[in-house]
Amino acid sequence: MVGELVTAGVALASAGVVYLMAAARVVKQYERGVVLRLGRLASEVRGPGFTMIVPGVDRMRKVNMQIVTMPVPAQEGITRDNVTVRVDAVVYFKVVDAADAVVEVEDYRFAVSQVAQTSLRSIIGKSDLDDLLSNREKLNQGLAVMIDSPALGWGVQIDRVEIKDVSLPETMKRSMARQAEATRDRRARVINADAELQASKKLAEAAQAMSGQPAALQLRLLQTVVAVAAEKNSTLVLPFPVELLRFLERSGLQAQAQTAQAEAAARTQAQAGGQAQAEAQVQAQTQDQAQERVPVEQQWQPPVASREAVEAVEAVEGVEVTTSGDGGVLSPELEKLPEAEDLPKDLP
Repeated sequence: MVGELVTAGVALASAGVVYLMAAARVVKQYERGVVLRLGRLASEVRGPGFTMIVPGVDRMRKVNMQIVTMPVPAQEGITRDNVTVRVDAVVYFKVVDAADAVVEVEDYRFAVSQVAQTSLRSIIGKSDLDDLLSNREKLNQGLAVMIDSPALGWGVQIDRVEIKDVSLPETMKRSMARQAEATRDRRARVINADAELQASKKLAEAAQAMSGQPAALQLRLLQTVVAVAAEKNSTLVLPFPVELLRFLERSGLQAQAQTAQAEAAARTQAQAGGQAQAEAQVQAQTQDQAQERVPVEQQWQPPVASREAVEAVEAVEGVEVTTSGDGGVLSPELEKLPEAEDLPKDLP
């Protein structure tokens, strides 16, 4: 009898130990336990520490409540100003409601990853390239709001979103480098020009001050000589008066003016001689043309006999003499000569 009681006690103790081992659960500090009893959600979420469930009836899922760091794969898109870029980011989130994270979504990590990728593509298309490069804080805030809106229903809270890198095409990088170089060159030139302007104003004031005292200019020259000689002792400095340079400059200008006047006079005489020769040639050609245009009748006139000579010839020889149209008398031999129209055109 006693043996049976001992055996029963040992069996009961063994069963209790097995039950205890099957029902005992330990929830860590950063975890929460969600118990599903016969498929239904229990009203209470188990906190950290030791807890018990009903074996075979309850099932407990542990949910990590720590902040999860999830990298978002690089997404390629076109910005609002038509530039192709590749942007990758990282999302920091945590579970604030363990029951919703288990019941409302199948895999909250995968869901958050997909929402982050689509939101990142959307934010690329709405932004300019300059905003992606220089105004990332504003883009990070907008991206966090876009991801956090659907994630709240899953019991997940987005802590922050950071855009890690923006990859540009090589052609765009070269263009931006040239633009930055040109901008810096422009700034350097503006600064240099401003410095020259200020220096010229100061030099003008110094020259005006020294013009009243000629000795000041000489002292300044001596100071310059001392400064040059202090750098290299082997250098020999000879001051050269500026007035001598001005005299030489005026002499050179006068010589150039005289040379220019002599050249102008020579060109004028040459033009006058050429014009006179041309006028002489024109006059000679005009005279030749006038001689060529003189009619043959004016170049050759038949001899005219007087009335007394005609009557004497008729009385002696009995020959009738014909008179010309202008009252003159032509001899019989002259009447046999051809008319002016019948003469050849090439008579001298």
